[in-house]
Amino acid sequence: MWSNIKKSLERYPERLKVARVLVENGLSVRNRKIYLNEIEIPPVRVARVAGIDRRTVKATLNAIKANRELRLIFEEIRSAGHSLKEIAKHLNLGVVEITPVDARMPGILANSAMILAKSGLSIRQAIVDDPELSPEPKLTLIVEKKIPGELISKLLKVKGIAKISVY
Repeated sequence: MWSNIKKSLERYPERLKVARVLVENGLSVRNRKIYLNEIEIPPVRVARVAGIDRRTVKATLNAIKANRELRLIFEEIRSAGHSLKEIAKHLNLGVVEITPVDARMPGILANSAMILAKSGLSIRQAIVDDPELSPEPKLTLIVEKKIPGELISKLLKVKGIAKISVY
């Protein structure tokens, strides 16, 4: 997906910044307007986050409308929803953040989930960064209670895992 967006906007680095903000935040574009699900977002807000002028946001919205491939992507994109990561501590949930050797390697999520399940921990939420969009993609697993220390060494043995952080 990102390679298609990049190809379409590569001559306009500022528009590419806008597109990145839209994708990273799950913002859709319909009829030259920006939405977070059904909530309209003013272009000036996106401009501030992207560090560019609001006119560039408007130009990007026009470019998306004019390009069928971009329009199909941006009309249907949606926010992945809420993340419990930042409030896990207050809810007495455990968080394990996994940095892979290569995020495209299969089995990291499945094997990590299996280790947690065999230890009697239920996963409440799994958040996976897209390797095309994130310079250092991570897998974040939020579980029903704090992660026991002995699981760290087991998780580090999973093929493809480079490092583990537990919160």
